[in-house]
Amino acid sequence: MWLCLCVLLSGCGEPGEVAAGEETYNRYCFSCHAAGLAGAPKTGIADMWAPRLAKGREVLLATTIEGIAPGMPPRGLCQECTDAQLNDAIGFMLSAKP
Repeated sequence: MWLCLCVLLSGCGEPGEVAAGEETYNRYCFSCHAAGLAGAPKTGIADMWAPRLAKGREVLLATTIEGIAPGMPPRGLCQECTDAQLNDAIGFMLSAKP
């Protein structure tokens, strides 16, 4: 299953955060979050993000880093991404227009 996700994802705030986050999103997150694959909240759809965001931005980042079985692998398969880059990608997904 992780191999399938790896293949799918390999394609995959503040103004600076959004610009930086968009690059990470386009490289690592797009494949699942644009289409809502495996339960991923769709980019820019506030209602889908609301339950996650209600727990706090720090928790949202922590679950991104740790992953959420069965669909979200740790760090979204971006092992080279820093925590700040992942946080920026979250910011982009929260603020983007659907």
